Amino acid sequence: MKLKGHQIIVFGLPRFDSTIESTNYTTARLLARENKVYYVENPFTVRDYFKLRKGPEFKVRKNHLSVWSGKLIDTDTPNLKIIIPPLLLSINFLPESGFFRSILKINESMIRRKLRTIIKAHNIKDYIFINSFNFHYPTLVNGLSPALTVYHCLDPMILPFNQRHGVVSEDILVRKSDVVICSSRALYLEKKQFNPKSYFVPNAADVTHSSKALRPELPVFPKLLKIKKPIIGYLGAIERRIDYDLLKEVITHNADKSFVFVGPVAKEFVPDWFFTAPNVFFLGAIDYADMPAVIKGFDVALIPFKKDEVSSSIFPLKLFEYLGAGKPVVAIDFNPDLKEFTEDIVPFCTDAQGFTAAIEEALATDSKALQSRRLAIAAENTWEKRVDTIADIIFQNLKPA
Repeated sequence: MKLKGHQIIVFGLPRFDSTIESTNYTTARLLARENKVYYVENPFTVRDYFKLRKGPEFKVRKNHLSVWSGKLIDTDTPNLKIIIPPLLLSINFLPESGFFRSILKINESMIRRKLRTIIKAHNIKDYIFINSFNFHYPTLVNGLSPALTVYHCLDPMILPFNQRHGVVSEDILVRKSDVVICSSRALYLEKKQFNPKSYFVPNAADVTHSSKALRPELPVFPKLLKIKKPIIGYLGAIERRIDYDLLKEVITHNADKSFVFVGPVAKEFVPDWFFTAPNVFFLGAIDYADMPAVIKGFDVALIPFKKDEVSSSIFPLKLFEYLGAGKPVVAIDFNPDLKEFTEDIVPFCTDAQGFTAAIEEALATDSKALQSRRLAIAAENTWEKRVDTIADIIFQNLKPA
């Protein structure tokens, strides 16, 4: 990593104490290997306060919410500190308008005031500001004068909550940032039209964690032990991205196999047949710590995302998590970028017949040699390597002192 000894403020969406590993926080943590990093999590709103004020999340943060507080929260990483932003007005329900933008500026000014307090209290100078996919606050850095502004674009705009104002806000953010780093080539090609300093750095995986599945002493996740083998498994959100039409044909024609889906279910996107198929099993959401034990119980791991304009911009973390656990992976050819990073070890299928054939082949031909190849590919696609690339891009774009 060429970027060393700098001070970096990372403004992300996930909470620092979330049980789910996130690209945003992982990037901040790994940048802190060689730099002093301050992670600003997504602010609580007044509405959040009334919903969460008695819960553990709020108790951890309640003494840090004042815009005049210069206190930081320590982490297990010595060079990584947490900044808790102040409570903000709840405004996302408003329609896109000049009025919304005016109220948004009030919210941004409150975060900015807090950051100025922290910057002064901790003598933060010549810092780099990274907006890690928190496009909701596109002009936050106005008046803060960082040495470099970076927007880390991690996904296409999918959720209605984000689309309401996010399309306009992200456009502002892309245009005004010094550097834009995108997690897929489709996003890179889109953003490059508006900011020539755009780069493609794909997602990766915490292979150190997923490879725990290879440990003989690690037990398989208990709920999987009750399910008939072979287990064809998917780990992740069960929502709009999944190609249920293709899966219906695959699942129906493979009655001898158990299809297990592990993760939160967005029922509004899931067809009724999916819940009643006799060889489909739902295990619900799990803690990130349980991920290796879950993948260990899979015989074949799936990425069954539908092929559409949205999915072509998705570079799923689970691809290298699966490979890092040594498991055979079968996927739909939803994103052409993925072949470049997996050689020929993952079949990317175009239809249900090919998907079924790929599953059968994976079950029949899995071997130690293939497992070793998967692990070697995963080792080339770790977060450590990706964050080193991001750090080098930032370093190249810093103006000489």
